[in-house]
Amino acid sequence: MLCSVRALLMLLLMMLQYIGPALSQPYPNYHADFVDIDQHSKEPKWWQTGAFYQIYPRSFKDSNGDGVGDLNGIADRLPYLKELGITATWLSPIFSSPMADFGYDIANFTEIAPIFGTMSDFERLIKIAKQLDMKIILDFVPNHSSDECDWFKRSAAGEAEYKDFYVWHPGRMVNGTRQTPSNWLSVFRGSAWEWHETRKEYYLHQFLKKQPDLNYRNPKVRDTMRNVLRFWLAKGVAGFRIDAVPSVFEIAPDAAGQYRDEPRNDWVNDPDDYGYLQHIYTVDQPETLAMVYDWRAVLDEFKDGDERILLAETYSPIDIVMQYYGNATAEGAQLPFNFLLITEISNKSNAVDYAQTIQKWLQHMPQGRTANWVLGNHDQSRVGSRLGADRVDMLNMLITTLPGASVTYQGEELGMTNVWISWKDTVDPSACNTNASIYEHFSRDPERTPFQWSGDADAGFSNASKTWLPIAGDYKQVNVDQERQQPLSHLNIYKKLLQLKRTEKTLQLGDVEVKALSGAVLGVKRFRQHDFTYVTLLNIFDGIETVNLNQSFSDLTAQMEVVVVSGNSKRKVGDLIDSSSLQLLPKESLILRSTSIYYTYYVNGEHRKLPVLGIYLVLAQVVLYLNYCQVLTLNRRW
Repeated sequence: MLCSVRALLMLLLMMLQYIGPALSQPYPNYHADFVDIDQHSKEPKWWQTGAFYQIYPRSFKDSNGDGVGDLNGIADRLPYLKELGITATWLSPIFSSPMADFGYDIANFTEIAPIFGTMSDFERLIKIAKQLDMKIILDFVPNHSSDECDWFKRSAAGEAEYKDFYVWHPGRMVNGTRQTPSNWLSVFRGSAWEWHETRKEYYLHQFLKKQPDLNYRNPKVRDTMRNVLRFWLAKGVAGFRIDAVPSVFEIAPDAAGQYRDEPRNDWVNDPDDYGYLQHIYTVDQPETLAMVYDWRAVLDEFKDGDERILLAETYSPIDIVMQYYGNATAEGAQLPFNFLLITEISNKSNAVDYAQTIQKWLQHMPQGRTANWVLGNHDQSRVGSRLGADRVDMLNMLITTLPGASVTYQGEELGMTNVWISWKDTVDPSACNTNASIYEHFSRDPERTPFQWSGDADAGFSNASKTWLPIAGDYKQVNVDQERQQPLSHLNIYKKLLQLKRTEKTLQLGDVEVKALSGAVLGVKRFRQHDFTYVTLLNIFDGIETVNLNQSFSDLTAQMEVVVVSGNSKRKVGDLIDSSSLQLLPKESLILRSTSIYYTYYVNGEHRKLPVLGIYLVLAQVVLYLNYCQVLTLNRRW
């Protein structure tokens, strides 16, 4: 009896010792209803917190010495992606093509281009990826084919089955002169209509003239493209990135069979520039959304294994982008790409701009959907060139600690930057359709240069005498081999970030607060009941900044532990930082973790927190003391 009383007294003393400081804030310890243990306990699907990695096959790894990357090169380097912690990689087009637009002009949608390998090579790639527990996603290019596609040749010849496979029109007669059906413009400059001498009609091409638009108002086209998806799904791909989604449908012709002209933009004076017109009839038509929902239904036919997914490329207004997720009756793309960090953030953007851009997506996103964060791709200037090489770590920290999936373009984990390409060496049709004085504004070659594996010749990409695009001049300093040896290289920081995302439930399932702590400092808080809280801090500019985290975020521990630092930081992992006063160096970024886990409870309807660690220590010591008392009692009996 005496021992039990002592145990009770010990319990009270220890509760005061461990819990007292937390309750003295003041949090009265009565009528406390502990919140249900995990309202966010559901395991995420594989893609919901996935790290996606885009491979541009021509530039990833050349296995046969022709200066162009290929499937075997990708397969041989998949262990590198596993080392990074990548969930899935999507490949830019690998299908049979005359390569007018480097694979986005497809001649056969179910064949592998010989320059990339064979179908056996592709099947080997799928097999190796499966062994590594990684997934392969393909580029699906639905808007157009190549003019060398058999479908187009038969359509141009007027064969009944393919006659309306593409968008054809005889043109408008004006004062006895035949003119294009409308004023529509190509993304690659000039008219979107091209005269076909054999058929004696114009065909629509919203991109290159060698990329005729398919006619999705023809049910045979829709059936054919559904079967393209099924073909590759049966091969084992995990899903598709849909190219140029907004362009799939254009407005139908009017009752007289004519297409309406699009209005012009007054702020663009070049009549051949795509921006000269407002594209109200050629993009973002309502039928396009229904088509994406239809493609999702095709993917859902495949019930074996993990869920197959769609990633949709669209730079449309935010309200339209959100509709790609689906609606009340139909599922759409699991991940419509979020390009806001590309389109709305510049080198001059401050912390308020970042916070507003991030919140814009989160606030518009329908409930229950998954966010994603894209920093770059093969069509956009590299993030190190666009936003600064000294911001690479902070931006990778940002996209990997925000909720949802992250998308990385090959080389961004190394801090690769744009490479200047001369007019002579330029191969991108977007630039080649211009002239030597303006081509740099249109060229996408600078972000497509070969991947930098090592300091060896051709950066370890190839052993060819000449690669398809020049190698970056900094490849001896910026490459995988070199950065593996540097603890705070961009590469090793990126690996740490993906490891953290993969292991920490707070970063997978937790709630989020995004705030500008000052004009220069952005803060992202991730928190979850009964788990650690994480705070990501980015000092965006070149000044030294001092912040009080408690003024912006509630329920932080008095000290926070450093878990990841940027390459320019003087702090070390494991350092403890005072939450009320933290100094950040210019362009420094940190990820901090709370030093305790809390139970959430309510007192008189007011939200409180209690440190879990303290409770566990108390209970453990009480159990030990009671066991000690039990041993004493037994000894006395003997």
